[in-house]
Formats: sequence, structure tokens, C-alpha cells
Amino acid sequence: MAKAKYARGKDGFFRTKIWDGTYNIDGSKHRVILSSKKSSADLEKKVNELKTRVNNGEVIQQTEILFIDYAREWKKAYKKIREDNTLRMYDNIIEKHLIILDKIKLQDIKRIHFQLVINNSRDKSRTCQQIALTFRQIIKTAVREKRLYAGAYDDICEGIDIPHYKAKEKRALYPEEVDAIKNADFSPMERCFVYLIYGCGLRRGEALALNKDFHVNVKKKILNVQTSIRFDGNSPGIKDPKSHNGFRQIPMPDFLTDFLKEYIPTLTGPYLIHGRDGNMISKSSYDKMWARIKKKMNLAAGGTDELQVIYGFSAHTFRHNYCTNLCYQVPNISIKKIAKLMGDTETVVLNVYNHVQEERENVEMVVNDAIAL
Repeated sequence: MAKAKYARGKDGFFRTKIWDGTYNIDGSKHRVILSSKKSSADLEKKVNELKTRVNNGEVIQQTEILFIDYAREWKKAYKKIREDNTLRMYDNIIEKHLIILDKIKLQDIKRIHFQLVINNSRDKSRTCQQIALTFRQIIKTAVREKRLYAGAYDDICEGIDIPHYKAKEKRALYPEEVDAIKNADFSPMERCFVYLIYGCGLRRGEALALNKDFHVNVKKKILNVQTSIRFDGNSPGIKDPKSHNGFRQIPMPDFLTDFLKEYIPTLTGPYLIHGRDGNMISKSSYDKMWARIKKKMNLAAGGTDELQVIYGFSAHTFRHNYCTNLCYQVPNISIKKIAKLMGDTETVVLNVYNHVQEERENVEMVVNDAIAL
């Protein structure tokens, strides 16, 4: 007969201590006592059931951490490498909006708390969208870290009444803005930046990070996008592109290739767009350069310092213009290839392509031809 795994105590119970999948404040494993008056086999069954629950991730980590403190930890751990504007958005949402939950423990958070934060900013639909984005990401991470139970995300985050927000429609460059690019009195570096974002659809940070020795092949007319610039306050730093898709090769149009053949030999440092010392450009220097670019384009279009005839465009407008113009070339180029050149997903490109297709449709003619007798 097999020996019983657990011995009966003087009080008649079989007992053992077992890890419940959580930890004490000092980091040591938290153990609970399981017991059975029935038999050693019954206790062994209870032990195995708890072990299964632990292995399946069904046990949550007990914690006294406040929701707002966890939100700050989450931002520090998971959002550290985001762009400055994104980090400022998270800071704003956490410190100005989620802060009203500063007395609530993470494990006490309920759907009503989420809705109350939204209700507090109902007149600001964009802010409500950002609150929802941030709140849901925090809860999802807490579930993954076993700080909340598996179904917490659905219980807390679904069914929330959020004001509708319609994003400002992106636009391509207007014809007068394209003409202004040709005629503006840019400095060589200003023209280089404008040609890069216009001719290759680069994100601002990707253009600013281009190194003539590693990223530019004038002979093959290829740009190798492998890095981007992230500003920490005023200081620049190199990071990876926005996503895995961001690593790509882009064919350079002739006007950019011809320009770079003359421009690159004049550089004293490695970066195409640079500060006074030839190294990476600072945030303040970039802002001043972009202000000059906009001013010179306005003057080239017939405006003055007092009269703005072209306005409302950003560096990203040039990228959207690049994508839009490529979409006009479908089916000579595929949506998949456009997405690859953009360093983006096909879904993003399809949003632009659908807009282009709608512009080209002649609904009256199509309907008339489709149902003619």
C-alpha cells in the first residue's frame, strides 16, 4: 500500500503550505495553508487544483497600490520611448484627469470610475478619447500582469459612454503650396528637409535622423530608413522608427538625387539636417527652421509677413501628400507596395486610397450606366 503523502495532525486534519501564485511585500512567495479532515488524497487533490489555477494564471497578485500610482508606473515602464507629444498627452491625462481617482486602489477600480472620469470632461470630446485610450491600456496591462482578474478588462472598460470625436481630416498639399516649394528661397538645409519629406514621404523624425554615410545611396537613388530622432526636451536622441514597418528602403525621385549630389559634399558632419556643430539638430533649432520654411513658402506664394496666403500645413502634410499621390497611381502600384514605402500598414493606406477613389467616382454616370434600360 502506497504511503500517504500528508500526515494527519493531532487535531485530525491533514495540512500543508503551498504557494498561491502571489508575493509578499518583500518579494518572497506568499503561501497559504490548505487542509482536509477527510484524507491525505483529498488534501493532495486541493493542492493540485490550486497549482493548476496558478499555472493557468487564474490567481491575481494581491496589491495595495493605488490606481493613480500604478498609472504612473505604467507610463514610466511602457511609454518611455514614445515621442514627446505622446508623453505629454499621457502626463496630461494621468495628472489632470485620472488624478480624481487618487484615493482608489487599483483592485477596487470599477466601470463607474471610468465613466466618472469621462463625464468630468464631456465637453472635450478629444480629451475623452485620450482618457479612454489611456485608461484601457492601463487596465489591459494590469490584467496581463495579474494585478487584475482575467475578465476585468471587459467588466471595467466595455459599455462606457464616450462623446463622439471626429478627427480633423488630413489633407494633401494644395497646388499653390507645391509651386511654393519650387520657388521658395530656401537655404540648402531647408530645401533638403522639404525635398526629403515631399519626395519620400518621411516622418519628421526619420528625415532628421538621416546620416549621409549610412542612410543615403546616391548612386542607387535609395534612402535606407533605419532610425528616427526623438527629442527629450530640447535634446535629440536616436531611436528606432515608429514600428517594425518603419525599417525600409525608399527610391529617391530625380530632383532629390540631383540635389543631394551637390549638397552632401558641403556637409561638415554626418547628418543631412544638423545643428551648428554638424551633429543632430536640437528641438529649438528645428522649430526655428520649420518656421522659416513656412514663412518662405508663404512669401513664394505671394503672401507677406502680414498676409498669410498659405497656412495650416505641417511636416506631416507632406507625408500625407506623398501617400495620396501614390494612391492616384493605383493600379500601376499596389496598396501593399505603397504601405511598404510609407513604413505603415495597408489599413492606413486604404483609408487614403478610399478617399482618393471617392474623389474619382462619377456617381451619376455609374448609376445611369448600371441601371439603364
